[in-house]
Amino acid sequence: MSVVRRLPVVKDLTLVTAGAMTANVAGYLLQLFASRWLGVAGYSSFASLLAVQMLCAVPALALQNVIAREVVRGAPAAAARTLALRCAGWVTAAALILVPLVSSVLKVGFAASAGAMCTAPMLVLLAGEQGIVQGRSRFRELATVLGGAAILRIAPALIVLACGFGPAPALWAGAAGTALAVVAARWIAEGTVADRSRTTGETRTFDGDTDSTSLMPDATDRTPTGTRPARTASTAQQGTDAWGLGVAAVFRAVQVQAALTALSAADLLVSRIVLDENDAGRYALGAIAAKIAFWLPQAVGVVLYPKMAQPQHSARAMRSALAVLVGIGAVTVAGAAVAAPLAPLFAGRDYAPIQGLLWLFALEGALLAVLQVTLLSAIAADRTAPAAITWIGLAAGVAVMLTCAHSVLSLIVIATVTAAGTTLVITGVALRTARAAGESPSRVPDLGASGT
Repeated sequence: MSVVRRLPVVKDLTLVTAGAMTANVAGYLLQLFASRWLGVAGYSSFASLLAVQMLCAVPALALQNVIAREVVRGAPAAAARTLALRCAGWVTAAALILVPLVSSVLKVGFAASAGAMCTAPMLVLLAGEQGIVQGRSRFRELATVLGGAAILRIAPALIVLACGFGPAPALWAGAAGTALAVVAARWIAEGTVADRSRTTGETRTFDGDTDSTSLMPDATDRTPTGTRPARTASTAQQGTDAWGLGVAAVFRAVQVQAALTALSAADLLVSRIVLDENDAGRYALGAIAAKIAFWLPQAVGVVLYPKMAQPQHSARAMRSALAVLVGIGAVTVAGAAVAAPLAPLFAGRDYAPIQGLLWLFALEGALLAVLQVTLLSAIAADRTAPAAITWIGLAAGVAVMLTCAHSVLSLIVIATVTAAGTTLVITGVALRTARAAGESPSRVPDLGASGT
């Protein structure tokens, strides 16, 4: 806890944690109620489609990180939204191609597959608004967007399931809720722009639109000689690429984010292949414990991200994040072990065989949470090399799963060992890289304790 007290971001961590927890609780309620209302077999297909939906959200997560990084450095909201629209177009095209493939591979209905995939481009637009708010360090508003968007997405799906409908209508209802969440997030993000404009009195023009600056006053004056030139209205006319907001920047971040997302979802997808229908459903329920441990400390990376983008503070920010994550992970694993007997009471007696394994699922999620922050630091520094290590670990893990996993126990053990090995290697490499960068002359301005 002494590490946390030294951080000037405790309030921000609390706010974002509250928003993220609201989102996570809403997601877990959806999975728990779906597991009961759809039955073991029906829930297996529903959970698999949610996992595919998470994979399709990779561009959204990468986009948010890129936009937040560049908004901290001065990019206007108009440029960020232009990039979000371009990325949403690419994701829409990919989703149209993937719908029949997903339906065939996972053996689910075409309508259900389409309902899951059509959410992807809307998640990209939502992430763009979240990146703008995060880049402006408006963490109270970010917490509102995180929690509110999750409620708007999940409440319609829960209502549809409660009325007795199946996975396909529920997924389409969730897509409609996501569209509404995008509108609400845009409204909140515009409010942060207006607040900044009233506070600083500064405005910029981008392609004919007025947009307030996201830098603190005189932030550009602190930029060392030889760093990126101060951005001006004339620079903005050259397009989003002039602000570091090109599609190429998102693709680089996608490489890193995709590796993490694939590793976190691989075992759930493989369970549909190596386990029978009932065991795959039980594994899907156990994976909820992994998701809890994975997303519970999400706020740590979100709030410390601006500091990770500054080489002179990156190593310290990473050490602080790791200390917090280890503590939260230990509590989560212990909590999963203690609360395990309650699982059948909430989900049904069909899931009793996995209650003794919930702590192992939580351990896998806690390890992936550490990996998430480590890879997030790579995106903050615009490095993609750590992604290669993650892909290697994923390939090795999946190969072992497909050949050696024949039960829920063997599959979760292999998944946990894969997460542990990959996390240890990448964390060691990232800490050494951050330490070396901190000792070198920095070309990035020190933007203060809050990172903005």
